[in-house]
Amino acid sequence: MNLALFDLDHTLLPIDSDHEWGEFLTRIGAVEPVAFNARNNAFYEQYKAGTLDSVEYLEFALGTLAQFSRQQIDDWHLAYMREVIEPVILPAARNLVKKHQDAGDLVAIVTATNRFVTAPIARALDVEHLIAAEPEFSEDGSVTGKLLGVPTSGAGKITHTNAWLAARGLSLNDFTRSYFYSDSQNDIPLLSIVTDPIATNPNALLTAHAQAHGWPIIKLFND
Repeated sequence: MNLALFDLDHTLLPIDSDHEWGEFLTRIGAVEPVAFNARNNAFYEQYKAGTLDSVEYLEFALGTLAQFSRQQIDDWHLAYMREVIEPVILPAARNLVKKHQDAGDLVAIVTATNRFVTAPIARALDVEHLIAAEPEFSEDGSVTGKLLGVPTSGAGKITHTNAWLAARGLSLNDFTRSYFYSDSQNDIPLLSIVTDPIATNPNALLTAHAQAHGWPIIKLFND
């Protein structure tokens, strides 16, 4: 059996689902636009540059969710999926995931974005397994604003992937081949330990690293 891991934003999606969720909240008037957009955009630029403090960002993102009831954010997320996400799930991404599923591979999305935002997206992509930043939920299902455990970014993707596999009695060494598809230099730690790292719609920094190390480069879309 082989393992196929996928980053989400700019890898399977031609957008950043986390940043776009913030943009969506601004458009519908759920948040104060000027201050919120300034912080949301600043964090996004830090992410692209590889300088993001993931804990600080997740506290901002989850703290925003904690201001509202679970029913309210669920209702907003349904509209977000319909208006923002579903139109940008492209056949090339679906086909790549399905190729691995049809081959009998164990398939998972490994994303730095939190589970509230990404779980419906994983379902829309027909991917059962999701490794994502874990929000704390209260007894009634509301988001508390706190992060559980370490972020699923950088080397944290290795930590969470290993824990996910261990819960199934597995490790990376149990797979003949292990694939990881990603667009970003932020994912070089996990890309470096699989048998088949694949730079997917890579940014300039990952393109340079992939070329230097002889990694394959593929484009699912032009973003």
